[in-house]
Amino acid sequence: MIINTGMRTDIPAFYSEWLMNRIHDGFVYVRNPYYRLQVSKYSLSPDVVDCLAFCTKNPHPMLKYLDELKEKYNMFWFVTITPYGKELEPNVPDFEKVLEDFKILSNKIGKNAVALRYDPILINEEYSVEKHIEMFDMFAKSLKGYTEDVTISFLDLYEKVKRNAPDIRPPNNEEQKQLAKEFVRIGNENNMIIHGCCENPNLKEVGIDITGCMSQEIVEKAIGYHLKAPSRQSKRIITDEDKGKPICNCLMGNDIGDYNSCMHLCKYCYANFNKTLVQENYKLHNPNSPFLIGESTPEDKITEAKQKSWIIMNDQISFID
Repeated sequence: MIINTGMRTDIPAFYSEWLMNRIHDGFVYVRNPYYRLQVSKYSLSPDVVDCLAFCTKNPHPMLKYLDELKEKYNMFWFVTITPYGKELEPNVPDFEKVLEDFKILSNKIGKNAVALRYDPILINEEYSVEKHIEMFDMFAKSLKGYTEDVTISFLDLYEKVKRNAPDIRPPNNEEQKQLAKEFVRIGNENNMIIHGCCENPNLKEVGIDITGCMSQEIVEKAIGYHLKAPSRQSKRIITDEDKGKPICNCLMGNDIGDYNSCMHLCKYCYANFNKTLVQENYKLHNPNSPFLIGESTPEDKITEAKQKSWIIMNDQISFID
C-alpha cells in the first residue's frame, strides 16, 4: 500500500520531526476530516508500506533523514516549484533554493523517484502566459537529467480561493492549450514527459499525458516493482467542488495529513480554509503526538486500518538509461 503525506498539508516542510517520530514508533493516528472522532490507525511498517509518497514545496527539512528512510522504504516525491512571489506564497522558499534541493533529492533517491509539479498555473497582471512559458523553460533546463516527469495543473477557482486572492484566475481554454503545447515542447527538449493533473482530456491532442501524474506505472517506476493494487485505490473520490472534472487515475494511497495545517499559507490553496484557523491548528501540533494536530480524546473511535503489501515479489523492474 501507499502512505501519502502531501494531499492535505506539507508534512516535509513543517512536520518532518513528527513524521520521523511516527516512523520510529511504527504507527500514526489519522482523523477522518469529515467525522473528526473517527480515527484510523495506520501501521508504518515497511512490510505493508510499499511506498512513502511526498508532495512538498520545500523538501529541505527532510533531506537529513533521507539515508535513514532509504534503508526502510521505497519513496516517490513530488516537488512543487512555481515562479510566484511572497504575495501569493508567503512562506515558500525562493525557487532557486528549491531547485537545488530537488537536485540533492534526485541524486539521493534517483530521478525515477522524484517528479516536478508546476502547479497551479494561474493568471494575473504579473503572471501571464508568456511569463509561465519563460519560467517553466528555466526550471526544465535546470532540472534536465534530474527527473523525467513533470505534472501541471491549472488553478481551480474555489470560493475560498476567490476570497483569499480575488485578483487571480485560471487560464482560459485557449491559454491552456497554448501553455500545454509550449510545455510539451520544452519537456521534449529536456527529456521530460508532461502529465496533466485532472485536466481537460483534449490536451492529449497537444501531447499532454493524461493517464495520471501518480499512476500505477509511475509508482512502479519509482519503487522498481510491479504492483497488484486494489481497483478502488485507482480512483479519486469526486467532491461537489470537483463536479465535472475527470476522474483521477492515480494511486493516491492513504493520506496521514490534516487539512488547515499548512503554514505556507498560499493564497490559492484548496487545503486551508483561512490563515487564522491554520495558525491555531499549528499551535496544537506536538511532534511526539500520534496525531499530526492535537491529541487523543476519550470520545475517539480508533480503528486499525486494513493494510497489506501490493508488491508482486520476484517481479522487479529493470531500467535501461
